[in-house]
Amino acid sequence: MTDSSGLAGTRPADDLDEARLTDWMAANVPGFAGPIGYVRFAGGQSNPTYRIATPDRDYVLRRKPFGPLLPSAHAVEREHRLIAALYPTGFPVPEPLGLCEDAGVIGAPFYIMELVGGRTIWDGGMPGMAPAQRTAYYEAMIDTLAALHTIDPAAVGLHDYGKPGNYFERQVALWTRQYRASQTDDLAHVERLIEWLPRTVPAQDRVSIVHGDYRIDNLVFAPEGLAVAAVLDWELSTIGDPLADFSYFLMGWVTEPEGRSGVLGRTGPDTGIPPIEAVVARYCAATGRDGLPGLDWYFAYNLFRLTGIVQGIKQRVRTGNASSAEAAATAERVPALARAAWQFAERTGA
Repeated sequence: MTDSSGLAGTRPADDLDEARLTDWMAANVPGFAGPIGYVRFAGGQSNPTYRIATPDRDYVLRRKPFGPLLPSAHAVEREHRLIAALYPTGFPVPEPLGLCEDAGVIGAPFYIMELVGGRTIWDGGMPGMAPAQRTAYYEAMIDTLAALHTIDPAAVGLHDYGKPGNYFERQVALWTRQYRASQTDDLAHVERLIEWLPRTVPAQDRVSIVHGDYRIDNLVFAPEGLAVAAVLDWELSTIGDPLADFSYFLMGWVTEPEGRSGVLGRTGPDTGIPPIEAVVARYCAATGRDGLPGLDWYFAYNLFRLTGIVQGIKQRVRTGNASSAEAAATAERVPALARAAWQFAERTGA
């Protein structure tokens, strides 16, 4: 775990123009007063994120990666719109404080938000915690996701935040295009998925705000108590099928423990991590569902989508535009992810 109110989980950085950023914040962020210093948060492969320190308070800056990007990728403008819509509802997101769409200021569009103090938990196994603590944290995660899925998008001005129609149908097409745009190798499992997924898309019966990357290390937990203080990293958010978020969250229960979300084999009363059946039951009760359909198709889809995301990282490694030092190691996961996705497809009878 790290304490986001300190400097744990950060590393020195020198890639922002401090003078230009200071001038922009002075003109656009209420109450801002320099000078500034900054460090970059470690972890993640998407939009580089920084802690901006001033004498009075600290802020968070998220920017697009520098250089050429795939169409629609790294849309910090959408992130800012989303948290600006959710913040007044009381849903746990940081307060948005300013959006800069002019790449000339620091080299890429960015936005500023408040720094939410609390704890970031990187490992779903929650080492060192008592079973009751783990249970409470997991229940908080489930309840927060259910709360997101019960917000009416139109009521918060997000009626046009996503396209109409079947969400999974659109997403399969999107991630197929994203994969093709950054493809570096010919992988048989990917080709099978690209042919099979569109033919087998399940029906959609609900529409909600979808986070797109809801997992433990994208949450900040309150410094006291066991509540979620903030949900972070809304880069992939849209309007769509809430089962996309929930099934992605459930991937942790079918993933070997790897120091991140995976908790396969670690659930039950001895650890306090609820089994997948209990997670499904709690989510369904909070969202008014009688139950869920078979999950293997959704697991295959989520791993296919992750294959597309990691393929994009692999392509950025090759062009020298990767956003973290860990990108090269992450990029090597593409064949294994595709193989795992196809294994879930086979479990549905593919």
